Amino acid sequence: MKFKIGDIYHGFKLIEEKNIEELNSVTRIFEHVKSGARLLHIENDDDNKVFSIGFRTPPKNNNGLPHILEHSVLCGSRKFPTKEPFVELIKGSLNTFLNAMTFSDKTIYPLASKNEKDFVNLMDVYLDAVFYPNLYSKPEILMQEGWHYELENKEDKLTYKGVVYNEMKGAFSSPEGSLMRKIQESLFPDTSYGVESGGDPEFIPDLTQEEFTEFHKKYYHPSNSYIFLYGDGNIEEQLQFISEKYLNNFDRIQIDSAIKLQKPFSKMEEVKMDYPISCDDEEEGKTFLSLNFVSGDNISQPEMHLALEILEYLLLESAAAPLKKALVDAEIGKDVFGSFDNSILQPVFSIVVKNSNESEKEKFKEVVFTTLKNLVRDGIDKKLIEACINITEFKLREADLGGFPKGLFYYITSMDSWLYDKDPTMHLEYESYLSKIKAALTTNYFEKLIEKYLINNNHSSMVILNGKKGLAEKKSKVTEEKLEKYKASLSEKQVEEIVKSTKDLKERQMTPDPVEVLETIPLLELSDIEKKVEHLPLKENDEHGVKVLSHNIFTNKIAYINILFDAKKVDVELIPYVTLLSTILGRVSTQNTNYSDLSNEVNIHTGGIHFTTDVYGENENFEKYNPKLVVKSKALISSIPRLFDIIAEIISLTKFDEKKRLKELIQQLKSRYEMKILDRGHMVAAGRITSYFSPASAYIEKTTGISFYKFLNEIEMDFDNKADEIIENLNKVSKIIFNKNNLIISVTGEKDIYTTFAKELPKVISILGDEKLPDAKYDFVLSKDNEGLLTSSDVQYVAKGYNFIKKGYSYSGKMLVLKTIASLDYLWNRVRVQGGAYGGFANIARSGNIVFVSYRDPNVKETLKAYDGICEYIENFEASDREMTKYIIGTISDLDSPLTPSMKGERATAYYIRGITQEQRQKEREEVLSTNADDIKSFKALLSDIIKEDCFCVLGNETKIKDSKEIFTNLVNVFK
Repeated sequence: MKFKIGDIYHGFKLIEEKNIEELNSVTRIFEHVKSGARLLHIENDDDNKVFSIGFRTPPKNNNGLPHILEHSVLCGSRKFPTKEPFVELIKGSLNTFLNAMTFSDKTIYPLASKNEKDFVNLMDVYLDAVFYPNLYSKPEILMQEGWHYELENKEDKLTYKGVVYNEMKGAFSSPEGSLMRKIQESLFPDTSYGVESGGDPEFIPDLTQEEFTEFHKKYYHPSNSYIFLYGDGNIEEQLQFISEKYLNNFDRIQIDSAIKLQKPFSKMEEVKMDYPISCDDEEEGKTFLSLNFVSGDNISQPEMHLALEILEYLLLESAAAPLKKALVDAEIGKDVFGSFDNSILQPVFSIVVKNSNESEKEKFKEVVFTTLKNLVRDGIDKKLIEACINITEFKLREADLGGFPKGLFYYITSMDSWLYDKDPTMHLEYESYLSKIKAALTTNYFEKLIEKYLINNNHSSMVILNGKKGLAEKKSKVTEEKLEKYKASLSEKQVEEIVKSTKDLKERQMTPDPVEVLETIPLLELSDIEKKVEHLPLKENDEHGVKVLSHNIFTNKIAYINILFDAKKVDVELIPYVTLLSTILGRVSTQNTNYSDLSNEVNIHTGGIHFTTDVYGENENFEKYNPKLVVKSKALISSIPRLFDIIAEIISLTKFDEKKRLKELIQQLKSRYEMKILDRGHMVAAGRITSYFSPASAYIEKTTGISFYKFLNEIEMDFDNKADEIIENLNKVSKIIFNKNNLIISVTGEKDIYTTFAKELPKVISILGDEKLPDAKYDFVLSKDNEGLLTSSDVQYVAKGYNFIKKGYSYSGKMLVLKTIASLDYLWNRVRVQGGAYGGFANIARSGNIVFVSYRDPNVKETLKAYDGICEYIENFEASDREMTKYIIGTISDLDSPLTPSMKGERATAYYIRGITQEQRQKEREEVLSTNADDIKSFKALLSDIIKEDCFCVLGNETKIKDSKEIFTNLVNVFK
């Protein structure tokens, strides 16, 4: 349909319409006349439709009100009064994305679906949730999602519990997260950015029900809303639905939600704080030093938004980054990284050194400013500028966001200006800004940016974060004493009231919603679901004696080429070197090119060359697996010749004997693994436990798990003595792996891409070894170690599981429905809702591994007990046809997650290596679609056998785990 500016469509007045070539889309800005709601529509042929509604929600203090409200509006509403409509939607919709997010100054509720009917259903539930939530009449919602006093018996210790409370305890356990929060606080003392919108656990218990409901009443009104529609949906029907069902119920009002600009500082501020480390750790070398600069604003300088993003990569992220090199050479710390936060009104540019000491702060400042001044005086290497602009441009044009819907990315980007009352398309139209930035190749563009935003910028801070032993225990004791004191001040009647409210909350949590309430949530029919599994193109070819898998998929002239080298010839004691090798390739010099110039060449001529490791377990055979070292690369078709030149040079001519550079990379890798262990503890715990009983997982543990971290720790601590041995082993592993035998290459792209690829392939094949080597023998000792993995974290990650194939069972697609039920019914209620953890998940794999794992969990024994209870739950499982349809749809939604062209090529290759055929995938889908309640009940024996193995591990708080030390076989200090 044709639109006309100024006309009104179902209550929405069209303010602006234009084509945006960068998105190949038409954008329209509407305003709802009656309610004052703003709406941005991006129309194109993308069938992955996106809706979102967001609100400007500036926090006033650290009690986490915006974050807790984000959780709570999704706990029942006027039309959909079920206790957990969000979970019901995950269980039973074809969503491709469904979530809610709290930022420093906004809260958004995005969703996506390819199915039009499903899309409208999801939109209906979300709009009802934000405008008509049940939180006004049900104070238990704040108690559950935010915080409450927990007291089961009057003689027990009084504690705090709540989903967000425990989520933020986990968030505050990450030193990097604590640093970023302190940076904002240091730079914005007079605005809402100076407080924590997510909530500080120390202050979350200050939040009252009255303050909670007042915040919703004030900010969750259409006049303060930012609505977004994207894709190939029927815009007229969507506008009519939103207007008639919701917005027409509201009148426009004035809402003061403006974000204040922070007045610039006259001089740099210095702020210090401590973060907890384990009692067995050393405080020496555990300091973060950061210099931070408020860099303009997001409302008048869209070009700077992009330019400063490029500058941060240029100075601190690229392998050729001069500021990073200067800081590493000065040996101030063991890792250097940067960030440019452009998601707020006044963006922040940060320079961070990790694993340093406070005594180095002046040297840190001196090296940073001296280096920046030298770059301004002498000029930045033009090749480096070209490389950084090129890689940024490649990513912008490629717009490959993995499984993340493009529409959601565009919505979040639009909010970088729209939230502050400016054109929402400002940051989406990047061509003109990019053209101006490209002028930097002949001018001093970036040097002027450095001068203005870094060197001569007093609106800045130095934040020092010191590791402190015993701090976690001290904070825990303070909270404990505060609660003891509070309990002692209560009358017997008040204590009994808390016991009663605890009991009432638990009863509410454990009482299922009535059937008629659950049936208010809209549900598709099984007939709405595609019965056939998606075909992933794959053709097996032979090129120059090498197996090539081609995937003829439209990629807009971008070639995705993955080279998978066989790693199973590497001896067991050298397995960790496979990952170390993958990390340093392309980041050290070759015999022809130093590593800085090599990085520039990669970024100028390609979209990236990355070396990684992967392990492909054979289909339904937990004992057999294929470890690979993978070269992942992408480039425009015209750049394939140069791409292969660079790959061949890295593979055949890398210099492993640059000891200084090698040490730097090992230190950086160790630092990143420390971050991973604290931030993604559920994945670490799940990987650790499966290594107790799965040979493939035992291998993975040595390449990416805690075992690999221990290996890094060992070689980093004694690098000077071990350097020659490390270099020798890297050379040895490199010669074994870079061999054309058992080589597989995956090529994703159009036919002309394959033609160019085949022509240029000999450049790589010719430099590979051809010696036939025997497979190494990996006789891993598998044992039930039941470890307590000790860290300074404030929360736990509790994992339990075993392998069902080892117990004599076979894989079935019906197990995926069991996984949906276990995760979203049983574990959601027992571990999250009742237990207070941020999450609880089940994972069931073709390899036979079943793992239950919790995320940011306050408990240890209680969660293990909850896992044990799943057998009884499944034994008594009952579900109507409607409920089973819901579980099946949710399972299919998981199976049908959207894949980008590159992901399709990688998925098809993985299926090929693992021996999973199209017929087996179709059989799995049919098994999912035919699952009934009796099938689910039939898994009781399997689950009983898994639980009886009593195989578990817990990663988390040292004190909490030691309090339960009697259940563990081993206690391991992770970072020692």
